[in-house]
Amino acid sequence: MPQVCANVAQYVSPRVTDRNRKCTGAMAKRLVYYGRMSAEAADRVAAVISSRPSTPLQISWFEFLLDNSLLEKHLQKPNADPSPVQLIIQFLEQASKQSVNEQNQVQAPADNRRNRTLKLLALKVAAHMKWDLDVLEKGLTIPVLNMLLNELLCVSKVPPGVKHVDLDLSTLPPTTAMAVIIYNRWAVRTIVLSSFPEKQTKPGPHQMNMLSIVQQEKEMTDNILTVLKEQAADSISVLEGALHLKRDFYVHTLRTLELLGADAAANGETESSTAGLCISADELHCQVHYDLGGIFFHQSCTDQSAYEKARDHFRQTKEILKKLSVPVHVHLDEKRLAGYWNACRALTGDCDPADPHTTPYDQINSLIRAHNHQAVIEAFIKDNTSHSLPNHFRRSVLREFLYKVQQGESGLGEFCHKLCICNAIRDALEGEVLSVRFQQLLLKPSRKMVDFILEVCTRSLEKEGLSEMSRRNMAGFLKTLCEGLEDLSLVFVVSSHQLFLELLKDEERKVLVERVRKRSATISLSAKPLPSFYDIPASASVNIGQLEQQLILSLDPRRIRQILIELHGMAERPFWRVNSKWEVPPDYISVILGIKDNLTKDLVYILMAKGLHCISIKDFVHARQLFSACLELVTEFSPKLRQVMLNEILLLEVRAHESLAAEGSKERPPPDLVSRVRGYLEMRIHDLPLRQVVGEECVAFMLNWRENDYLTLQVPPSLVMNNPYIKVGQLLASTCKELPGPKESRRTAKELWDVVVQICSVSVQHKRNNDGRVGLIKQRESSLGIMHRSKFITFIKKLREPLVLTTLISLFVRLHSIVRDDIVNEVTAEHLSIWPSTLPNIQAVDVEAVAVTVKELVSYALMLNPNNQSWLITQADIYFVTSQYSAALNFYLQAGAVCSDFFTKPVPPDAYTDQVLKRMIKCCSMMNCHTQVAVLCQFLREVDYMTAFKALQEQNSHDAMDSFYDYIWDVTILEYLTHIHHKRGETEKRQIAIKAIGQTELNTSNPEEVLQLAAQKRKKRFLQAMLKLYC
Repeated sequence: MPQVCANVAQYVSPRVTDRNRKCTGAMAKRLVYYGRMSAEAADRVAAVISSRPSTPLQISWFEFLLDNSLLEKHLQKPNADPSPVQLIIQFLEQASKQSVNEQNQVQAPADNRRNRTLKLLALKVAAHMKWDLDVLEKGLTIPVLNMLLNELLCVSKVPPGVKHVDLDLSTLPPTTAMAVIIYNRWAVRTIVLSSFPEKQTKPGPHQMNMLSIVQQEKEMTDNILTVLKEQAADSISVLEGALHLKRDFYVHTLRTLELLGADAAANGETESSTAGLCISADELHCQVHYDLGGIFFHQSCTDQSAYEKARDHFRQTKEILKKLSVPVHVHLDEKRLAGYWNACRALTGDCDPADPHTTPYDQINSLIRAHNHQAVIEAFIKDNTSHSLPNHFRRSVLREFLYKVQQGESGLGEFCHKLCICNAIRDALEGEVLSVRFQQLLLKPSRKMVDFILEVCTRSLEKEGLSEMSRRNMAGFLKTLCEGLEDLSLVFVVSSHQLFLELLKDEERKVLVERVRKRSATISLSAKPLPSFYDIPASASVNIGQLEQQLILSLDPRRIRQILIELHGMAERPFWRVNSKWEVPPDYISVILGIKDNLTKDLVYILMAKGLHCISIKDFVHARQLFSACLELVTEFSPKLRQVMLNEILLLEVRAHESLAAEGSKERPPPDLVSRVRGYLEMRIHDLPLRQVVGEECVAFMLNWRENDYLTLQVPPSLVMNNPYIKVGQLLASTCKELPGPKESRRTAKELWDVVVQICSVSVQHKRNNDGRVGLIKQRESSLGIMHRSKFITFIKKLREPLVLTTLISLFVRLHSIVRDDIVNEVTAEHLSIWPSTLPNIQAVDVEAVAVTVKELVSYALMLNPNNQSWLITQADIYFVTSQYSAALNFYLQAGAVCSDFFTKPVPPDAYTDQVLKRMIKCCSMMNCHTQVAVLCQFLREVDYMTAFKALQEQNSHDAMDSFYDYIWDVTILEYLTHIHHKRGETEKRQIAIKAIGQTELNTSNPEEVLQLAAQKRKKRFLQAMLKLYC
């Protein structure tokens, strides 16, 4: 195996050749070792194999030599066995196997056709893996990968005996330059990876014979690493030179390597500018910047200035990554990149605390560098609620300042104590064991320190929605604090604090204080214990205020009841007024306030108000607890309030299920819930206060889950007449059920149309003006419809079913077209034919209200499903008719993209009709993008030469002009372009047009299939380019 190190020596310097000769034969010895097997062992293996069910035999390496097509077929398998990495190892081991001559002398591997073919097969496997160094480095050892990449340099015609740093990459063939770049990328990456600690595998009792082979491989690895480290500066220079190349790069593929194997002496197609796999300049630069950043960061241990170079390269990596929409050939660990970036910014001081994009790490490091210790403390206290900094980082900050104190820096003692306290409280919140350093602080406490501890504890619990576990952990911390303090006066400070009173129950407080008092008496019998807070009388107003605060904060029904009992024992007043934010629906106020018992009245009111608040913030767990407690309470004395609570619980369950559906859940509601919704819609109880929103959400619920049969066939007629939401729901369900039926089935569509028109109509009054003429006065939000338009919009925004939304969009689009009366600029939608085409009283319809409703409805529908082609076309038409051409073109392109897999397939004709294409043409024309107009004119069923020629005559074009010529396939348009540029004397643009027209696939003599294929290819590329430009 001389190639393993010989090629490195050739690239680096002659002096390492002798050292690398030691590594020859290691792989061969390893193979010989694996090949040894006694006859008895062979019999045992044969017996085991014969007893097992037959499995496909693993393909041997030599079978790929016998069949040229076998490798590609094998690599296409989903779980190929052997894997690609194993194949590379097998091919290179066989190619580097040494032989023994008749004199029993070890000879180097022969340079014959067999070995050359094996090396080429290894390269083909790597090409199939697209030269992904991440995968290759994980599966191959450094010697094997070194041999593989040296073979790549060899077949890529890299000049032998010349250092890579002396090569001019811009003058090399594309695949040659790329081979040099890949090798040097691997060189710097290997230097970095080798610096990471690695756990050594200890050989077991059966592996001792392998020890010498492992040792030989380690020596080979060390030799190669030594060479790479010596030439690290050259590798960095090569990669920095690659960043100056702005063209695309090409790397060998299976096909180009096949060509090399067919005629190894010929360069031919493999040296052309487009042979091989294309890697864009941005993708390669992104990868090279990342690798250079890694090597400079590695070198920063000895050269502090290298951190700035690393930072700059990582910045370039991040910027290019943002620019690449879908990076195909970039393989890097984005989490590691983020870590590198944060470390570089911290070490170079390149961060501004006021920057909104600054990470918490950057803010802390900036404050430390600025010696703003108080701000660091504030940041740590805030982090106790946000938990944005990991505990290990917080501890490392404390260790850094403790080290400074040990080195003699003054004035940091108190700051370290405060940091320690902040960290201890963070540990306490998370249920972690308190640090020894904090326990030592409690041995010499002060009033100032205890006050700071209580302040941090209080501020650490200010986060909304704090878990009950965190509160229990904090209560345990306060108990530990009291037990750790020996000074009773400090214990009194803690035990009388508001937070202590809130978190610990009465019994817990009494037991704790008694325990502290006994411990104090044991420690010092002569010390007179100070009275606890239980011995100090508190004024009634203080106690009431504390209980009212607990009442506001508590969500536990039992605790709320207990607090109210205590409050009513102290004072007789309506405690449901304690918090002005507590609100119950006006429909229920009179019933609740009619309860005679004041305690029960307060409890019912507060439980319902808190439950409604929990529903509004989607805290359905606490809402269920509060409503269940309230239902249990009112069942004892009021059937009417019991039914009210059952209705509210139903609304809670409907909203909870709809919330899950909005988050993506496809689970249908349980039959019991559907049955309860039906029961509510059919319920008729006299003198029972009913909230309209409950009926509204029940109808929306039935529509969303396609309970159309119930709404159309089973709802009692009296309900339809009395409840406007049920009326609208029934008409929507009937209309959707009949789509797309014949004209005879459009009766319900006409009824729905009439209802919506009435909702959007205004009352018209006649009034005589000062000059004697009669004028019209329109009064908004008239009572002509079954509900106000604002309530109708609110109801619509509770719907999610696509067919229901499509039906409503279709209705409003037709209504919008009629009231605008603009035939040329009509908005399109599905199922327009089911609606009437005229209005008997068009003056009564509020045109502005209809336009606003259409926009709101389509925007809401697209928020639910941004990939609905029909809705996207409707949204584009709305922008088009309002002269917002850029936005219109954006949505037309999105509509085409979603139905063609981002233009990788032809756009269906029903999506891009001639009307849509003509509107896209007008959008481009109005934005002065005339070349785009000419390209789009080809998309029409009959090419619009008149519009295309007129557009190409325009000289003031705001698009890229000649860069779009590659997308033109119509020869007539290209001929006209050539004529126009010749007439204007624009030689360069004329040459571009001539080059485009000269492509063989556009020859009019070609078969129709060839011409169609050429047109489809250009359509796809053009629409993808437009999508990048406008979306």
